Amino acid sequence: MFKIGDQIIYPMQGAAVIDSIEEKVIQGVTQQYYIINIPSSNLKLMVPQGKVSNTKIRLVEDKEYLSNVLDDFSNGLPDDSLSWKQKYDTNMKKLKSGELLAGAQVVRDLTLQSREKPLNPSEREMLDMAKRMFVGELSLIKGISQLEATELIDSALK
Repeated sequence: MFKIGDQIIYPMQGAAVIDSIEEKVIQGVTQQYYIINIPSSNLKLMVPQGKVSNTKIRLVEDKEYLSNVLDDFSNGLPDDSLSWKQKYDTNMKKLKSGELLAGAQVVRDLTLQSREKPLNPSEREMLDMAKRMFVGELSLIKGISQLEATELIDSALK
């Protein structure tokens, strides 16, 4: 499915790269594993090739899809009809999906909310995680630094 060097998104972790594919024997079972490097958190993961479809790992999106995401990001509005608990659950579900648009919506909605009133600690943590994942994928798609991607996101919400 994936090959060495593929840029991927690992849900709840963000942008990553397939460093290698290795055969390992674990608990007496021989399997092929993707060795995944997640630079933003300095993590290396091993994911069995046979179980990768259960993880929602996906390739980084393309520029055309990013254009649609940035349009929604700049022009969309949060749903203010939901309670705090419903918003939190909805945002967590979006992050776990690993989808670029869903993560961008979490960044947008929590950023706009933070301008009206301070976020509580769990919302701040969620915003930080969502922004890290959005910035990571944005920088890979556009071929820019993470700082430039952060500035692009910040300017899109002004």
